[in-house]
Amino acid sequence: MEKTDIKNLSYPELEQRLCELGEKPFRARQVYGWLHQKLAVDFGQMSNLSIALREKLAESFVLTVPEPVEVRVSRIDGTRKYLFRLADGNVIESVWMQYHHGSSVCISSQVGCRMGCRFCASTLEGLERNLTAAEMLEQIYRIQALTGERISHIVVMGSGEPFDNYEALLRFLRMISDERGLHISLRNITVSTCGMVPGIRRFAEEGLPVTLALSLHAPNDEVRQKLMPIARSYPLSAVLDACREYFEKTGRRLTFEYSLVKGVNDNPKEARALAALLKGMHGHVNLIPVNPVKERACARPDKKAIQEFRVILEKAGIAVTIRREMGRDIQGACGQLRRSFLAETSGDEKEGG
Repeated sequence: MEKTDIKNLSYPELEQRLCELGEKPFRARQVYGWLHQKLAVDFGQMSNLSIALREKLAESFVLTVPEPVEVRVSRIDGTRKYLFRLADGNVIESVWMQYHHGSSVCISSQVGCRMGCRFCASTLEGLERNLTAAEMLEQIYRIQALTGERISHIVVMGSGEPFDNYEALLRFLRMISDERGLHISLRNITVSTCGMVPGIRRFAEEGLPVTLALSLHAPNDEVRQKLMPIARSYPLSAVLDACREYFEKTGRRLTFEYSLVKGVNDNPKEARALAALLKGMHGHVNLIPVNPVKERACARPDKKAIQEFRVILEKAGIAVTIRREMGRDIQGACGQLRRSFLAETSGDEKEGG
């Protein structure tokens, strides 16, 4: 029988499993602290547990730790991009960014992605599988251990669509905010979706004060469908209705992510249409000059076009920011590092045999 990854267990589940193994309930707090506060990578590190209990844990559970196979550090801003190898050999990306308000980590929720957005490298290999809650947690744990910096903010905005992996996402959020673990405030966590309406509505009912970021990228269905295949299933009217419901249920203002692609969605007409579309919505627009991906025919607008787009939104009363570029010199965009790694390793395998 396949062993359970112990880091996937919530505190009550761990307590129950330890009681089934004949242990006292208080042992759960000790073990949970080693896993989620001290970030232990081996049962042998749990020095305040008896050797017999440590052996029992090793016999009953697995404690998987992703291996950092590549780390790139930006010479521009110090951003670090990590490529982690999982227990099954799959690789995922995570990014550490230093801001004035603290350290932020962008994590992946899936190995690859099936959403097919035209400007994103994450989707080029399709979806391999969902990540477990433990694999999502471990991206943060490993980066905190490797950098020595306390992580204060998290964005679930790396490879994958979080609502396509709903149950693991929810488990992750509850565990990362647990006071017996790293206890990162849910208010400091952002979950990004490309617009899965059922997921947004379901998430609104959870009562979690998480910031929701919508990958909008166009002011109308025609342009959005060209950029994002999911827009064929969920028109903008339904997506924005779900966003309004999210604000009503949670009181959390939304972020509307808008990747500017030259000649596609970056002209003044589209800026005015976007301002009209978002009038009265509780949130702000985050303009993202697209990171060019060699396999995608998407170019970055020039600085003048970006500033003109911003000014039009501001004059219409829309709160807007231009995303500060982080890690542009280290393939900072989602999926780029993983794709180049897969291409290199595939080439090595062919050369080797």
